[in-house]
Amino acid sequence: MAEKETLIRFRNADIMNGESTVLFSVDLTVQRGDFVYIVGKVGTGKTSIIRTVTAENRLGGGSAEACGYDLGNIRTRDIPYLRRKIGIVFQDFQLLMDRTVEDNLRFVLESTGWKNGQETDRRINEVLSAVGMSHKLHKMPHQLSGGEQQRIAIARALLNRPELIVADEPTGNLDAETAEGIMQLLKRINGEGTAIVMVTHNRSICERYPGTVYECRNETVEKISGDDAQD
Repeated sequence: MAEKETLIRFRNADIMNGESTVLFSVDLTVQRGDFVYIVGKVGTGKTSIIRTVTAENRLGGGSAEACGYDLGNIRTRDIPYLRRKIGIVFQDFQLLMDRTVEDNLRFVLESTGWKNGQETDRRINEVLSAVGMSHKLHKMPHQLSGGEQQRIAIARALLNRPELIVADEPTGNLDAETAEGIMQLLKRINGEGTAIVMVTHNRSICERYPGTVYECRNETVEKISGDDAQD
């Protein structure tokens, strides 16, 4: 069987938060189609890993690659191209509150170089259909529930057909039933071939929706489930 493409590879990587190193000597691998959790207590560096992947935080040492880019030496002008390969989902949705769902999505596409109006309309309809939100096209974000806003945020993350989605506590602001729906949606997207890296403090989610689990603790990261995990 052919080896899967590696999308993220950290080797002996030091992870920064501002000017401080928060994680040392991190080894982490994500391949195409993987579902990976990053767990740990508040303040242990989980989100800093995500920000390193998207080149928001600089790499402190070691080596790290994401979607074909060397994160230790990435040029500023290449960062937007890296981020087009990565869909990002936030805990607090980060929708633009002054425009409709449709215009939120159109803004992202136009900002990333889509110029053909018909193709843009088609892609908006495709991603809204994928997350079950086609009927919310003309709603304003404040007219949506938290779960609906997160589904729109996931649709936004899908717009440029990313190889990878990184999700930072995507169920953190949702009730249990709504969170289940979001997890089922993420698992379905993953089953269609998109790798997902999800930061969460909710260990029960990892048990109900199995994947590879990395834990941040004691200023480093340990693989606690998945192939080659430590017992």
